[in-house]
Amino acid sequence: MSDSSGSVKPDSKSKPKTRRDFLILASGAMGGIGAASFVLPFIDSMNPAADTLAAANIDVDLSPIEVGQAITVMWRGKPLFIRHRTPEEIKLSQEVTENDLLDPESDKDRVKKPEWLIVVGVCTHLGCVPSGQRPSDNKGSYGGWFCPCHGSEYDISGRVRRGPAPTNLPVPPYYFLDETTIRVGQQEA
Repeated sequence: MSDSSGSVKPDSKSKPKTRRDFLILASGAMGGIGAASFVLPFIDSMNPAADTLAAANIDVDLSPIEVGQAITVMWRGKPLFIRHRTPEEIKLSQEVTENDLLDPESDKDRVKKPEWLIVVGVCTHLGCVPSGQRPSDNKGSYGGWFCPCHGSEYDISGRVRRGPAPTNLPVPPYYFLDETTIRVGQQEA
C-alpha cells in the first residue's frame, strides 16, 4: 500500500516471522512425536501375542468323517459343529426359500463346499449348546439342531427356523487347505 507521499507501508496483517514462531512450531512437533511414541506401543500392546493368535486357528482333518456324520471340535472355547452333509440334505437346504426363514440367508452363502457345513454350535438366543450332533439326538422339525433350553430349531444349514433365537448359527472364518483339511479361525489369504 502506498500513502499520499508515495512511500510503501508494510501490510499490517502480516507480521515478520520470528524465532519465537519457530520455537513454538518445533516444540509442538516434538510434543506430537513424543505423544505418538507413547500411544503407538500402548495400542500395539493390546493386540494378542503371536502364540495366542496361533492357538486361535485350528486345522481339522475331515477325511475320517463319513457322509451323514457330524463331529464337534472345540475352537476358542466354543463347540464347532462340522457336518458332512448327504446329497439329500444339501438338496433340502438349497430348496428353502429365504421368505421362509427368520434370518434370511441362502445355503450357498453359508458353505464353501455344499457337502461341508461348519458352524459355531452355540444357540444365538442365550448361548446354550443345541443337540443334533449325534444320531440319537433331537434334531428338531427341520433335521438340523434343537436347543433344549428354549426350543429354538435350526435346519441342516444352521439357519434358525423356529423359536426365540434371533439369528442363524454363526459360520466361523475358515478355508480349505486341501480337499480334506480346513483351517478355522482365519480367512484365506
